[in-house]
Amino acid sequence: MKIKLLLADENQLFRELLAARFSQTSDFEIVAEAGEGTEIIDKTGLSRPDIVLTEVLAPRLNGIEVTKSLFRQYPNVKVSALTAHSEKSIIKGMLEAQAWGYLMKNTTFDQLSESLRQIHSGSKRLSPDVQGVLIEDYLERGTNKADLLTKRETEILKLLAEGKSIKEIAEAYFISIKTAGTHKQNIFDKLGFDNIAQLVRYALKHGIVT
Repeated sequence: MKIKLLLADENQLFRELLAARFSQTSDFEIVAEAGEGTEIIDKTGLSRPDIVLTEVLAPRLNGIEVTKSLFRQYPNVKVSALTAHSEKSIIKGMLEAQAWGYLMKNTTFDQLSESLRQIHSGSKRLSPDVQGVLIEDYLERGTNKADLLTKRETEILKLLAEGKSIKEIAEAYFISIKTAGTHKQNIFDKLGFDNIAQLVRYALKHGIVT
């Protein structure tokens, strides 16, 4: 019995070329094609593919939301990304939405088809590039970023979290407002904060303030 595929990508030429390659195999059958999110969901209901192979980020096609919807409506259908997007947030979004694969478009057709066979048999598949992104994220989360701060920066982080102003901090340490501001910016840069609310949440989470 052939593995039934639904190909979803906004680029019609890409879909046609990929469908042509799959037509030359003995174990795959293209049962439907789609170019946007609603169409994917509708055609999945009609054609009942084994695997939906979808782009993750395109106009009118949000692969994460589509994957969530398909998992709710058709839990036996396996969804895999086929994309050029390797952003950490998108990868994690797809996996959290219960995608079975995250495959990159820089793969060969033989690698793609073998990954789909393994997905069909019940194994999740990630391209090597994707594995690298997730490993890097894991290692970053295992690092105590507070170790990046100097003793003075740690002290100033605590004061900022307690609601002290730059002027008050400058007066407390007998430094200029400009120097205090530089310390604050260094803290934001090292810990990746965009605003003071993130700094406060960090300080509470790590017991710097109570």
